Amino acid sequence: MLIQELTKEDNLNLLAHMHLGRLGCAQGPQPYVVPFYFAYADNHLYSFATIGQKIEWMRANPLVCVETDRIVNSEEWVSIIIFGRYEELPDEPKWKAERGLAYRLLQQKANWWEPGYTKTIAHGTERTLVPVYFRIRIVEISGHHGASDSPPLNDANSPAVEPANRQSIHDILEALRNRLFSK
Repeated sequence: MLIQELTKEDNLNLLAHMHLGRLGCAQGPQPYVVPFYFAYADNHLYSFATIGQKIEWMRANPLVCVETDRIVNSEEWVSIIIFGRYEELPDEPKWKAERGLAYRLLQQKANWWEPGYTKTIAHGTERTLVPVYFRIRIVEISGHHGASDSPPLNDANSPAVEPANRQSIHDILEALRNRLFSK
């Protein structure tokens, strides 16, 4: 297997097809990592949540890290790491365009609102469902691509790749693999 670093352009092209990642934030010396859905546009990851630990922590410390990946099999994969800055999109007139963009981008994915707007009971108390739109401004991005020496498999049974995106991600990985091995 060969592991290659991706260019910024390759990272951003792949990011446009990804929608699930892990969001890391910190309060003091304590890190906190949670899965989250996002949509990429114009050097930002747009997302939605309700007020809870991650929103409170990102409000206190806006420096965050995001990891997202696609795994075709153990030898064909891509992983992207983003260092970024949390930016809340409040329900105020001056943020109307950005909130509208976030909504339009996110609503392209079925049930995009469900993870952030599901009834949650923590410590015996129901969490208040106050919607919060936010974006992560990408400050730094890096990624790696693992490729085998043989042509990649299109494993239709792979649970790590969403069915709707399997072929497009497979095609992107194949193009990257061809470009890397042709050098």
